[in-house]
Amino acid sequence: MKQFLLAILICSTALASVAQSDKYDPAMKNGLALMDSAKTVGDLQNVASVFERIGDAEKTQWLPYYYAALAQSSIGWRPEVKDKDANAEKIKALLAKAEAIETNSELLVVENMMATQQMMVDPQTRWQTYGQQAGTALQKGMKLDPNNPRLYYLQGMSLFNTPPQFGGGKDKAKPVFEKAIELYKSAQPKPLYPRWGQKQAQDQLALCQ
Repeated sequence: MKQFLLAILICSTALASVAQSDKYDPAMKNGLALMDSAKTVGDLQNVASVFERIGDAEKTQWLPYYYAALAQSSIGWRPEVKDKDANAEKIKALLAKAEAIETNSELLVVENMMATQQMMVDPQTRWQTYGQQAGTALQKGMKLDPNNPRLYYLQGMSLFNTPPQFGGGKDKAKPVFEKAIELYKSAQPKPLYPRWGQKQAQDQLALCQ
């Protein structure tokens, strides 16, 4: 009798898991389609909300919170968004939810972009705080996954935008973009996992020639 009840429990758990997956995958694909077509800050805010709702419903999946934070980070690059610090607080909250489930290099990619946005408000006065935070996020990410191409793309962008007299410039950025592209070409991301950045890295490499 005990074995019979245990079998029923296992079967019920498995069915619940399948049902959850049946809802999760289509919801995520819908969110990714919305992200791909987003054009305005309002569109991106809607994307962030969609993914956050998925994450809150799923409880054990970090990817929805990652994409919500990524959408919020995309908002932070828009020139019409003036308060980068307020936007960063939204990103931090989403990253905290994701990191409570799993720590990985993709979350540190978003942390780097968030800190960079805050630094760019006033690079001269904010470099020591947010510039170092951005650099630390890259270093931590590379330790967790030295084959994540997005980390090298972002490192290349940092070097590209740093004057040569301070250790940056096109010559320093070029090999880093080349490494990023090499890693993009060999990457085999799981379904729903991040794939973005290859075209951006290729475009930046072209500017280094």
